[in-house]
Amino acid sequence: MILYPAIDIADGRAVRLVQGDFDAATVYADSPLEAARAWVRAGARYLHVVDLDGARTGAPQNLQHIERIARESGVPVQVGGGLRSVDAVRDALRAGAARIILGTAAFTDVDFLDEVVGEFAERTVVSVDTRGGFVATAGWTETTELPAAEVIERMQDRGVHSFVFTDVDRDGMLEGPDLDGVRRVAAVVRGRFMYSGGIGRREDLAALAGLRQVNLAGVIVGKALYERRFTIAEAQAALDGA
Repeated sequence: MILYPAIDIADGRAVRLVQGDFDAATVYADSPLEAARAWVRAGARYLHVVDLDGARTGAPQNLQHIERIARESGVPVQVGGGLRSVDAVRDALRAGAARIILGTAAFTDVDFLDEVVGEFAERTVVSVDTRGGFVATAGWTETTELPAAEVIERMQDRGVHSFVFTDVDRDGMLEGPDLDGVRRVAAVVRGRFMYSGGIGRREDLAALAGLRQVNLAGVIVGKALYERRFTIAEAQAALDGA
């Protein structure tokens, strides 16, 4: 299981939100590249980068930062936020993304999803972000009436094999993951998925590892790392069961 330090970019800076609230952003680094370098120096093997401005506007806004991170960090980068057209996906891949993460458009535009999966299947991840168990879209500003399990099944039927599952209600709260929710998602996913939301202690990571779900491939962590609740090495050790 891999640790994915999160770098969320808004207004050119590395920030973290609380429960997806853009008005509750905390700036942790003026330079997203410096944040990336810090995580890699600490031992990160992969980075999770989200263009929050792109998620809110519907089109990428921070490709220049993503390109620099991908070029200079020295580790693979998965990128999401505002990827709602095939051209936007191609731009993110040209910027150096190893994988792209689809959100809103994957649920609202079947033709778009089919085209992206058809062309970039192994590099495509779909983000299933939930509030109260229902999928949230448009940069977490809108909540649908679609349960996560149903959406995952639909995506798998269209050829999606990789997911990010985010519990928005827990995001940025540092109060721990919903282990039962993770089990429910694991029971549905036929490929692999990453979890995000609420990680506040090393023990939270150990608890996720203790679920022993073979399709849980990684955990995305942001605020707890920025606030030095644990180090990259300690987090990865917890995921490794050490």
